[in-house]
Amino acid sequence: MEISGIVSAIVIGAFIGVLGRLVVPGRQHVGVVMTVVIGIVAAFVGALISHPLGLYDTKGITWLVWLVQIALAALGIAWYDRRKRR
Repeated sequence: MEISGIVSAIVIGAFIGVLGRLVVPGRQHVGVVMTVVIGIVAAFVGALISHPLGLYDTKGITWLVWLVQIALAALGIAWYDRRKRR
């Protein structure tokens, strides 16, 4: 992963965290900062998962990579919310 990929993962990670939070039904007890952190982690992990699967081999926007990252962010938000409630 190049430096530009890391920077874009951080910037887009915040957006992915918000989208992941919107995907999870109901109200989540997760703060804004943690939502952004989970989104950044989901962006990195999603990029690492998508690269070997060949999801980057498209022309234009890599929609499948975005879907993987948003799904991971939604799972992360749901997991953190459940963990925090205990």
